[in-house]
Amino acid sequence: MASVAEKNAVLASHAENRAITTLQQQFPNAILDAAFDHKELTLTVAREEIVNVCRAVQAAGYNFLADVTCVDGYPAQPRFQVTYHILSHALKERLRLCVPVDAADASLNSITSIWPAANFYEREVFDLFGVRFDGHPNLRRILLPEDFGAHPLRKDFPVEGYR
Repeated sequence: MASVAEKNAVLASHAENRAITTLQQQFPNAILDAAFDHKELTLTVAREEIVNVCRAVQAAGYNFLADVTCVDGYPAQPRFQVTYHILSHALKERLRLCVPVDAADASLNSITSIWPAANFYEREVFDLFGVRFDGHPNLRRILLPEDFGAHPLRKDFPVEGYR
């Protein structure tokens, strides 16, 4: 993560961005980090604020959830980073929201009430990484059998599988 000064510099240089303006006004403690690279803004947000942040960025004009994915940073803590790729057609801007998630409590609130398209993306992250989405309407495996006892995209999963 960047220092507080670097985070504030990125936020200040993009003060005209609707998402940043809205989040700083409504949820000033939600943004943990900020970066701007390749014309994309990346905000690291607090885990408990993800639903509020998604509602706020949707109200700010970011209307399309393109993807939800996850990265396993094992053995680092927090182990997981759940990433939301969001697009505004009207503003022609992309926004990436990253949420750090501990292995001890690998769960996050579902955003399916905001963007119904998150349904299958969250199920895929649950299936392959084991990150649970609280409040999801139908959280079950999507790619693997229900009785499969592991999550194959975790870094501690054996490369050749269990035998």
